[in-house]
Amino acid sequence: MTEAPLPKETDLPARWKRLVEAIEASDAGAAHDILASATVDDQRRIVSQLNLDRRERLCRLLPVDETADLIENLAEPQAVEMLEEMQADLAADVLEELPADVSGDLLRELNDRSSEAILSEIDDADESMDLRERAGYARDSAGGLMSDQVVSFPQDATVADVLAELGNNAGNYSDDEVQYFYVTDHSMQLTGVLALRNLVLGRRDLCISELMIPSPVCTRVDTELEELQDLFENRNYLAFPVVDENGRLKGIVSRAAVNEALSETQTDDYLKSRGIVGGEELRSMPLIERCSRRLAWLGPNILLNLLAASIIASYEDTLQSVIALAVFLPMVSDMSGCSGNQAGAVTIRELTLGIIQPRDYLRVFLKEVWLGMNNGMVLGFVLGAIAAVWKGSVFLGLVIGGALMLNTIFSVTVGGLVPLLLKRFKVDPALASGPILTTCTDMSGFFLVLSLANLAMTHLV
Repeated sequence: MTEAPLPKETDLPARWKRLVEAIEASDAGAAHDILASATVDDQRRIVSQLNLDRRERLCRLLPVDETADLIENLAEPQAVEMLEEMQADLAADVLEELPADVSGDLLRELNDRSSEAILSEIDDADESMDLRERAGYARDSAGGLMSDQVVSFPQDATVADVLAELGNNAGNYSDDEVQYFYVTDHSMQLTGVLALRNLVLGRRDLCISELMIPSPVCTRVDTELEELQDLFENRNYLAFPVVDENGRLKGIVSRAAVNEALSETQTDDYLKSRGIVGGEELRSMPLIERCSRRLAWLGPNILLNLLAASIIASYEDTLQSVIALAVFLPMVSDMSGCSGNQAGAVTIRELTLGIIQPRDYLRVFLKEVWLGMNNGMVLGFVLGAIAAVWKGSVFLGLVIGGALMLNTIFSVTVGGLVPLLLKRFKVDPALASGPILTTCTDMSGFFLVLSLANLAMTHLV
């Protein structure tokens, strides 16, 4: 009877402890085995629990290519944090091992002092210049998303020349998803694209310029993410060539890279809407940095909430006379705020998709007013009826129901228009819409409830 194999170790604390022991003992082999047996998610969790000194020692302990693999597997904020902690010479060696698109992304996120120190340690002048150029591209542009793993040949090459090159250097192309070859002139300007099928079936003595598709669809390095999304939606291509302002071929941008960038953008918008500003936050970051980032969002919210509270203070006598109003004030504000958030979310999404522009404010206003009137009447009737039955006062029900109806109309209008206004002034709608909408709906809700109650005071007391 054979023994059952031992289960693979999945206990993360035990694995972390063994890695710490390997680092302390300077045992590169053990450290390699521990990381190699861990999933990418486990690697991220293990590294996040190492202190700064041990991270540095681990990176020096491993071969540069293994350190680069580890960095590539980490979440980008973790990778940036580790590169900033490393000595500049080691970080430079690691960046040279990484794919160009990954190293460019990381350099772009590093602080200026760290990135300059790292670039100055790169001996290869061409490599350093390429990295500087790539880091200069906007993150969500074709230049920032492109891969330099592009296969191109001069237009005067023959089919035989290209096939010989591919055969002699097959190892260099094995990792590339080769669907098309790009054709360039002597100055590296893109002149055409050559399908693999046409190459294989072409006569060996033909110049590839005779088989290529001239003037192929391409995109410039400064093309923004939204334009790239439209480009891929309109054409069923896996990738597009990327050229600079002079038409020189710089790389290719793939559909997968654009989809990943869109997903990251949605994640960034979600974090901003929840008050995480200044970049992604991880709990492995220094406490002071995390506190300052959150306070940058929470501090202004104190002022906004004071504005809302000032409305209540001005109607203090009314509130004291009809104490039941205090029960319904937060309900009116919260329900209206939810309606406003729905309107804001639709506007931000339509802005992202390019369906509307800031100049479309009138259309958005009319659409939301009609919706607000319908939903406001329904919600106002329901809450007003509850208030009347609960407190035994028809007039209280009319006050609460009327305030909720009016505030719903106001909140959906504000929610729909504020993102357009912010976009018009180049402010991120996902970042600033929430606090503005919350404050406006709170102030409006408090004002409507208390002012209507003040008008109906003789029937409420």
